[in-house]
Amino acid sequence: MNQTYDNEDFFSQYAQMPRSREGLSAAGEWHQLRPLFPPLEGKSVLDLGCGYGWHCRFCEEQGASRVLGIDSSGKMIQEARKLSQGRPIDYRVCSVEEYEFPENAWDLVVSNLALHYIEDLDFVFEKVYGTLKAGGTFLFNIEHPTFTAGVGQDWVYTDRGEPAYWPVDNYFVPGKRDTLFLGCCVEKYHHTLTQILMGLLNRGFTLEAVEEAQPPEEMMGIPGMEREIRRPMMLLVKAGR
Repeated sequence: MNQTYDNEDFFSQYAQMPRSREGLSAAGEWHQLRPLFPPLEGKSVLDLGCGYGWHCRFCEEQGASRVLGIDSSGKMIQEARKLSQGRPIDYRVCSVEEYEFPENAWDLVVSNLALHYIEDLDFVFEKVYGTLKAGGTFLFNIEHPTFTAGVGQDWVYTDRGEPAYWPVDNYFVPGKRDTLFLGCCVEKYHHTLTQILMGLLNRGFTLEAVEEAQPPEEMMGIPGMEREIRRPMMLLVKAGR
C-alpha cells in the first residue's frame, strides 16, 4: 500500500479528510473503539498501520511506557513523526508483513483500518498472538465484510442520483478487490466474518468484544453522513491472549 499512500495526489487528498485533519474526534468509529482499550499505564503498545499516529499518541497520553507505530508509507510516518514531536513514540517505515514480531514483547497490539489491505489474515493473527505478552490484547477495526464484498464498494443509485441500496456480491469468495478511493485504484482484500472471527479463535485468542461501528448521532449533521447509518461501517474486534 505504500505506493498508493505515497502518491502525491492521493496523499494530498487523504490529508483533507476530516480524520486526517481533526484526528480521533472526527473518526466515526472512535466513540465505540475508545472504550475497548485496556488500561495502558506502564504498558507497551504496537500499532500496525499507524498512519498519522493518532492511536499511538492516544496510548502515550494514557500512560503507555513504550509505543511503536509501523506503516509501509513513508509519507504517513513522516506526518506521524511531525505530529508527535517531543513525545517518546517510535515510528518505523515497515509493512505488517515485514515486521519481525518479537516474541512476548507487547501488552497491546492495535490496528486501525489496515488489515483489509492484508491478504493472509491467519499470518497476522499468528504473529500477533506470538508477539503479545500473556494477558495481552489485540484490538483492531477492519472494513466490514459487507463493505469489502460490494461491487465497486459504492452505492447503487437511483436515476436522480440518490443512493438506493448497498450491493453485496460474491460475499463467500474472499480475495482481492479493486476499488476507487480518492481518485486512485486501491487494492484491498475481502475476508468473510467467519475468516476473521474463526481465524482468531483457531489461533487461541479469546474474543472479548465484537461491534459493528456506526457514526455517533452528533455526526449526523455532516453532509453525506446520513448514508452511513444505513450500512455497517467497520468491524471492531477485541481479543485477549
